[in-house]
Amino acid sequence: MGPGTDILLLGSGAFAARIAFDLAAAARQPTRVVVAGRNAARLAWVRTAANARSVIFDGLARFETEVADLMQLDVAEALLRRVRPAVVVQAASAQTGNVIAAGGDVWARLVAEGGLSATAVFQAVLSVRIARAVRDACPGAHLVNCCFPDVVNPMLAALGLPVTCGTGNVSILANAFAGSVGCPVRVLAHYQTLAAWRCPPDARHGPVPRVWIDGQEVVDVFTRFHDVQLTVEPALDISGAAGVPLMLAMAHGCGWTGHAPGPLGLPGGYPVRWQDGALALELPDGVSRDEAVVWNAAFETADGIVLEGTRVRYTGRLYEALRRHDTGVAEGFDLRDLDAACGVMMSLRARLQAA
Repeated sequence: MGPGTDILLLGSGAFAARIAFDLAAAARQPTRVVVAGRNAARLAWVRTAANARSVIFDGLARFETEVADLMQLDVAEALLRRVRPAVVVQAASAQTGNVIAAGGDVWARLVAEGGLSATAVFQAVLSVRIARAVRDACPGAHLVNCCFPDVVNPMLAALGLPVTCGTGNVSILANAFAGSVGCPVRVLAHYQTLAAWRCPPDARHGPVPRVWIDGQEVVDVFTRFHDVQLTVEPALDISGAAGVPLMLAMAHGCGWTGHAPGPLGLPGGYPVRWQDGALALELPDGVSRDEAVVWNAAFETADGIVLEGTRVRYTGRLYEALRRHDTGVAEGFDLRDLDAACGVMMSLRARLQAA
């Protein structure tokens, strides 16, 4: 494919397309983007629309496509060796994000009751494969995993695989809050804190993010940001865009500050900075790394997924929801057996969707 690629974007679904379209509008330096996935017709549209948007906005990104079935063994590694990207953006998943707004079958109700960590195995299976390909074929590339990074990125780290960060979740709230008050904010937010903002202001309850304005922590987050309203569906218009400035900074060696989920394989989301080719936490004064990590990890400890080495253990409401349908699945799995665990969970999902 000629010279190396600035950004390799994996996936052709709605989230990947949103990222491509925002890259087209935002790039102010020549940026070569290759979009890869298995749906050739969809890829052709993403390429056409992204290049058109680049023209519309006087952007400097150019888009190419590669048809690749990333579920097939060795395909990801061969793709990376051929494309040679500086940044790999993993947005291909075996579970669409729209499950959070669905409710028509038993599987969707299980996810609503037990939490999105029920889908973690589907989000992780391709991300692990991509991370291995980055390690083996393109070790200098920066991996941005967009697939449930609050939970999946710690899985990658537990397997000793490279991951820089994700996008979405904490950056949805941080940018929405900053847009509300018209000034920068710093936010600690696990994905579980997003649910309340999909409800009308007078119906909000449950866990809240921690927010700082001018170095002072906001006492009543619900009241301070009552005007912020997310969609019931995935907030792609913010989440996809939020990662674009960081992806461009990675590709072109620029500095950047903002927010990201799963940075350096940590659970949950944090304020971060990109400088001199490396990502670091940019926490508010008085908040230590250990405090921030413990705060984020507590959400999954109560309800979700806990990692014990490479062992995945389901907890709380999610454990109980899974146990009602399959006691074997509820007992968890070892990350080293992820492909087999994904097959078992797919069978459970198919059975519940047909129920």
